[in-house]
Amino acid sequence: MAGQAHTGGTPFLVSPETGHAAPSSFASCSYAATGDGKAAAEAGDAGAAFVLESKGTWWHAGFHLTTAMVGPTVLTLPYALRGMGWALGLAALTAVAAVTFYTYYLMSRVLNHREAAGRRHIRFRELAADVLGSGWVFYLVVTVQTMINAGITIGSILIAGNCLQIMYSSLAPEGPLKLYHFIMIVAVVLALFSQMPSFHSLRYINLGSLFLSLGYTVLVSGACIRAGMLSNAPVKDYSLSPSKSERTFDIFLSVSILATVFGNGILPEIQATLAPPAAGKMVKALVMCYAVAFFTFYLSAISGYWAFGNAVQSNALQSLMPDKGPSLAPTWLLALSVVLVLLQLLAIALVYSQVAYEIMEKQSADAAHGRFSRRNLVPRLALRTGYVAACALVAAALPFFGDIVGVVGAVGFIPLDFVLPVVMYNVALAPPRRSLVYVANVAIIVVFTCVGVIGAIASVRKLVLDAGKFKLFSDHVVD
Repeated sequence: MAGQAHTGGTPFLVSPETGHAAPSSFASCSYAATGDGKAAAEAGDAGAAFVLESKGTWWHAGFHLTTAMVGPTVLTLPYALRGMGWALGLAALTAVAAVTFYTYYLMSRVLNHREAAGRRHIRFRELAADVLGSGWVFYLVVTVQTMINAGITIGSILIAGNCLQIMYSSLAPEGPLKLYHFIMIVAVVLALFSQMPSFHSLRYINLGSLFLSLGYTVLVSGACIRAGMLSNAPVKDYSLSPSKSERTFDIFLSVSILATVFGNGILPEIQATLAPPAAGKMVKALVMCYAVAFFTFYLSAISGYWAFGNAVQSNALQSLMPDKGPSLAPTWLLALSVVLVLLQLLAIALVYSQVAYEIMEKQSADAAHGRFSRRNLVPRLALRTGYVAACALVAAALPFFGDIVGVVGAVGFIPLDFVLPVVMYNVALAPPRRSLVYVANVAIIVVFTCVGVIGAIASVRKLVLDAGKFKLFSDHVVD
């Protein structure tokens, strides 16, 4: 993104308010600041009226945000620390947390600014196109957002299937069922839940998701601490790679993991679920989300890395179940943790599918008819089921999709969550160029654009190194 800021009056870094008007093609994408689903229905926008209905409170938005951010990826944080060591790892974790909270706050400010001007945006792609005044930004955002959302849905289905496989294997070690059978089971359940009509209708599921994340984080972290205190505990070695180039790649791969863990990519759509006016509500939702994130992220990162050092696997739960030797935690605890992870993965897949469902509904549904009319119910059932089936097929065919998601995270989350929010703030609210806010925003753009590029290279490198393990429709998930 920053690379587009050429010399002179770049539209990315100066305000368009003095003559840089939004294209008329995006004028119809916003609604009156005091409007709701009725205004969207009158405009014929079924995606807004049905999927992104604006009825929620700030705590509902907090539930959505927490589900979007605090997931089983928290169990990868010890692995992120492994690539950087204690001091740099915890500093990077804190820095990424602070920067993402700041950038999400700025994006919410931009949304509020547009709403106060009578233009309430409910989609990331339309907000970016309106603020930056460029049609190509619309297509860039919708492409990146679609890759992220589909990637997370595929990854959630894959890992949920793997959770079922783990439980099945413990009960029937020689059983005939394969990974793709469990992926099919997960897909059927997800297809049923995907018929819930709107983002707002997921609010209580996402409240449950919040408690699920707290539950398995406490269980796995407690098990790691217990394992680290055993008499036969693994040797704790916190040294980094002796190779300078290897250490450099490890650092940037770890930063990519952190960016993915804190990534969201759908904040405007979550803010769209708030009953207008939304001003001030999203900050409360962010505080709720980051309170949960602070507890779960630091607890998981510190306990897992302390217990296993640089021998920690890419998932702390896997470190407790080594391939050789007995498990390092009680069977009941491991089983309960896997169940909690499995259940939350379904909620995460539902949340990240909402943008796809909104796009489908906007094109296929008729806002003049009722949400549950036959005219709208039949295409919703067919399209959403087809989307889940397609994601499940990719998950079954590519059980090494985790490595691909690493690349998607580097090239997706960093532009949407680190770069675009500060670019849009500098454009829409036009802070003075010599102000601390403006300088800090430009620094974030430059630093995280570089981090994104190098992180993508590091992720691709891991993809290449793991290529020998890849096999279509394999019965094992590649770590």
